[in-house]
Amino acid sequence: MSVQTPSTLQNLTLKALLRDEALALSCLEEVPFLLFPALFKEAFAGRLKKLMKAIVAAWTFPCLPVGALMKSPNLETLQAVLDGIDMQLTRKSHPRGKLQVLDLRNVHHAFWDIWAGAEDGSCSSESLNEKPTVVKVLRRYARRKQLKVVADLCLRPRRDEAQAYFLKWAQQRKDSLHLCCINMKIWAMPVDFVLEILNVFHPEHIEEFELNTEWNVFNLARFAPCLGQMRNLRKLLLAPLYKNVFKIANRTGDREDKCVKEFVSIFSKFNCLQHLSMQGVHFLTDHMSQVFRCLMTPLESLSITHYQISQSDLDSFSCCQSLFQLKHLEMKGMVLQVLDVMPLRGLLEKVAKTLETLNLQGCKLKDSQLNALLPSFIRCSQLTKINLYNNDFSMPILKDLLQQTANWNKMNVEQYPAPLECYNELGHVSVERFAQLCQELMDTLRAIRQPKSLSFATRICHKCGEPCVYGQGGRLCFCWR
Repeated sequence: MSVQTPSTLQNLTLKALLRDEALALSCLEEVPFLLFPALFKEAFAGRLKKLMKAIVAAWTFPCLPVGALMKSPNLETLQAVLDGIDMQLTRKSHPRGKLQVLDLRNVHHAFWDIWAGAEDGSCSSESLNEKPTVVKVLRRYARRKQLKVVADLCLRPRRDEAQAYFLKWAQQRKDSLHLCCINMKIWAMPVDFVLEILNVFHPEHIEEFELNTEWNVFNLARFAPCLGQMRNLRKLLLAPLYKNVFKIANRTGDREDKCVKEFVSIFSKFNCLQHLSMQGVHFLTDHMSQVFRCLMTPLESLSITHYQISQSDLDSFSCCQSLFQLKHLEMKGMVLQVLDVMPLRGLLEKVAKTLETLNLQGCKLKDSQLNALLPSFIRCSQLTKINLYNNDFSMPILKDLLQQTANWNKMNVEQYPAPLECYNELGHVSVERFAQLCQELMDTLRAIRQPKSLSFATRICHKCGEPCVYGQGGRLCFCWR
């Protein structure tokens, strides 16, 4: 609303109600439903807890996306909202209450866009009835008797007050509410605690799940049945810092192998999985082919990083149908130095028309391996980003690569290793040689096409822990500054 626009009757009413919380509470039953969104937003911003509680109890719309208003968790405002829900639970109905879904996720929600115009009178009740977007989204929940509460959870050993309060509140009301978590992240929590939480927030509603733990395979096997219930999972990240189990003869080893097989079989339960990320999941070494065979849907992105890959694991890359539509492939820190990379070449050839990003940083690839991969690289015409940092390539092979990338016209970011000729006999960087050779490589590429963001980086300096970078955001390591 501009400064010149006169205040409407609705705005005058809203201002009067906000000036006197007691007045607002006493006449809330008579407040036009058009004012409820604006009144709630102002009460929320002003932390008028009593008014917030009463508005939630009398909410006139199917959905209240309160999480979209929370820039950061606040215990008092959360308590007020949940107290309003409790008021709904303790009485069978409210004269005006129509709330079906309380959305606590801190994400943008179309509801507030639709009703923003109501604050300056630009939306009439007739025009708003023509845009039942929120109602349509929630129609499938209309038949539910239980009110639905939707949240995203990030569980860490040290929880903030608001999250601790919410989890306790949810556990106490799990039988009277339909509790759903869409995005769940677990950091270093005991398996028993996670199972307890997933007994409250049912796994079948989770669409994105991150498991960052120190569990061993026995704990993972305990958790596997619960993970297998996440049938709507679209995105999965596994990053356990695997604690080795000391093997006593063959007994412990056999039991461990059984646990790994049980965990791997869970991948066949995921009917919607599109994004799979695994970091340091070393217990899956020699089991990657089984994981890929279990996949039920084509993946859009695959990230396997800091993993002790075997040749049999790598062989499975070229024969798994679920990988043949990849848009994003990351193999950072997966050492390929002594392996036959032809299976990787086979995969890259199959995804040449879809692959958009490729990260082979720290794979310690050699000239002969890059030469083997080169035909598949140059066929990937949809690439927008490539990262080949921390590989061992000479000047001639890097030049050969760059000279054959004329069809990389969609490329936005290119990151290459500094050529081996930059290092002296002791493995130290010669700064003058580094700058000279990298500029020569840049000129080679610019004769073929104009790169948008191009850089070359040396290995990590053993003294200061920094690389030298030439090009976009170029810098020398601390030893040379």
